[in-house]
Amino acid sequence: MASEKHLYMIIHPNHSLIASQLEPEHFIRHYVQGSTRYFEGRLIFVEVDPDYRHPYFDIDTAYAELKPHEDGRPKATKFIKSYRVLEHVDYNTLGKLYISNSLGDYVELESKPYEPSIDTDEFRIMLEVNPLRFIVLTKLNCHDFGQFITDPRNSKGAPKMAFTLLEFDTQEFLKEYEENPLIRCYVPGIHPARLVSAIEEVRTTPGKVVKGISLDCPIDRISYKYLKEGFMFAEHGKPCKFYPYLDLDTVERKFYKFWKSM
Repeated sequence: MASEKHLYMIIHPNHSLIASQLEPEHFIRHYVQGSTRYFEGRLIFVEVDPDYRHPYFDIDTAYAELKPHEDGRPKATKFIKSYRVLEHVDYNTLGKLYISNSLGDYVELESKPYEPSIDTDEFRIMLEVNPLRFIVLTKLNCHDFGQFITDPRNSKGAPKMAFTLLEFDTQEFLKEYEENPLIRCYVPGIHPARLVSAIEEVRTTPGKVVKGISLDCPIDRISYKYLKEGFMFAEHGKPCKFYPYLDLDTVERKFYKFWKSM
């Protein structure tokens, strides 16, 4: 309906709060296909309660300008802010999270309480997506890493952070590397030897639990099937907002077009 008002927070590829008259599915298609702005890649965004207000955002003015076009088409995007958006949004106002490919196919995720994985992996690889875009090797689980990276004392962190986890088996990787040092590492842009070196540094440095391994996070080039656990929104000293990933069988059954393109 043209009278409807939606708030969407873009996590990737940019960092924006947008008002729209489009439902999520139609918003995705407009963003990746229908807009005159060029875009190619993955779109990640989350619904925000349309009644949310914060002095940093002039939401009411955006709503007042959210009017259908002369031909009756609903207004697709009204940008409210494109700077320091995440840190000014209350996680309690976040609704469903959407991950879309460049064709407009998507998977829809719902938030649930975070339960640490029972895996016994020595290391994890964190993909920082918003507002920073680093790849980090760590001994911490998602919750503890979120508290670490949003700690005000952390010079390489931010007040709030959105990130996810890459599927990674330390022992399997090291075994394969020992057998063949020329293996292609599945982490885009990271040479296997550099990853081995980072593992050794964290293992041998007392008190060290985190090591940056890339200055960029090419989330567009990492398949959904290689992402692990879920998508995390963290803030120091406060509960996280966690969106567990759907297993591949569920994705195939409920979001078949997205599954085909993974």
